[in-house]
Amino acid sequence: MLYRVEGIVIRSMDYGEGNAIITLCTENAGKVGVLVRGAKKVKSRHAALIQLFTTGEYVFFRNNGGLGTLNAGEITKSHHPLREDLVKAAYASYACELLDRVLHDEETGSFWFRQLTACLNALEEDKEPGIIINVFEMKILQAAGYGPQLDNCIVCGLDKPDEELRVSPRLGGVLCRSCRHNDPPAMEISPRALKLLRLFAALDLTRLGNVNVKEGTRAELKKIMRALMDHQLGLKLKSQNFLDQLDKYDI
Repeated sequence: MLYRVEGIVIRSMDYGEGNAIITLCTENAGKVGVLVRGAKKVKSRHAALIQLFTTGEYVFFRNNGGLGTLNAGEITKSHHPLREDLVKAAYASYACELLDRVLHDEETGSFWFRQLTACLNALEEDKEPGIIINVFEMKILQAAGYGPQLDNCIVCGLDKPDEELRVSPRLGGVLCRSCRHNDPPAMEISPRALKLLRLFAALDLTRLGNVNVKEGTRAELKKIMRALMDHQLGLKLKSQNFLDQLDKYDI
């Protein structure tokens, strides 16, 4: 059967002699794998279609829901600037790998196509990459069923002043002073950072404008979101390791 979809390349791998298999996050067909014959060969007309972050229209044959075979394609946005910038490429790769690893084929669709599109566009437009990725991570946690409880204490359920709250990555939410004994390693969080986390939980990336966040708060958000991701999802991602190396060498 012939399919025509709009999709974003979230994974690309070599396959055999000069071929490639790409994974697309599509607007209406979920997440699909497509074989692109001869894409790695010199002067291939499909070479640009297999690049990470590329958005385009892909036409492919597929039988019985298996791997498709590309027939034709047209790029609508190459996102070439992302691949040229080491830091932007690292964050964009992390977003793509996270989506690919966490969400099943049938769980992706127009919402996630829009979220990833907004994420890549924001990175390309030089918006703060750490904040963009934190919002994307929050959406991933919510989609996976692990969205943190940020408004009320996760143990007693009471609404307490923000100054009394800590974040428990293990329990997946905030703890009030009376309930801290349930998770002594719970992390301190400033009212400003907690307010931003609640904003991230309520908004999606298509509605996120320029958020001016002080460096100290950005570092606090990054630490907390990393702890939530590690405890709730426990993924080992190559792209995350690379981001860690960039932090290590302050790139």
